[in-house]
Amino acid sequence: METSGTIEFLTELIRLKALPRTGWLLRGVRDAESIADHLFGVAWIAMLLADRANARGRQVNVEKVLRMALLHDLSEARTGDLPATIKPYFPGDTLKQADEQATRDVLQPLGEFGANYLTLWYEYEQRSSLEARIVKAADKLDLLLQAREYEKGGAKNLGEFWDKADEDFAKLGIDELIADILAALKN
Repeated sequence: METSGTIEFLTELIRLKALPRTGWLLRGVRDAESIADHLFGVAWIAMLLADRANARGRQVNVEKVLRMALLHDLSEARTGDLPATIKPYFPGDTLKQADEQATRDVLQPLGEFGANYLTLWYEYEQRSSLEARIVKAADKLDLLLQAREYEKGGAKNLGEFWDKADEDFAKLGIDELIADILAALKN
């Protein structure tokens, strides 16, 4: 990997520290977390869930989980955090294609490393492995934990984030790893 490509990638990646999570802003949350803050939370939660899975006899590649957690919102360095409210305005696979192209473009300066990272990103997007489903669960759990913290601080109208939680988690097929955590968060 060329030094110039590394610097180009890292310079773009650092933008994630300054880009707020738009969904919180639209709901009146002050000092909303950044995309980088979210990635940090997802990585920690994903690591803990992977360790839980391994302790329960599942075979989970924790390094792969951590790499996916760091990569899962990489396109947002180019697109920003697009809130769910805007997504219906993109017909068909338009948004998915834009997300894919943005991810490709961000990773391009890394050459072969970028191609390897893109493979992991695709695996996450397709939820084609246990590792990918763990990262998706961590993504949703981080959202719920953050919503709970904002609610404790007085934020209102965040119930929508909880409304579909059970349905979203059920699709992942890893209830044994998250059911107790989700139940505790709801209380």
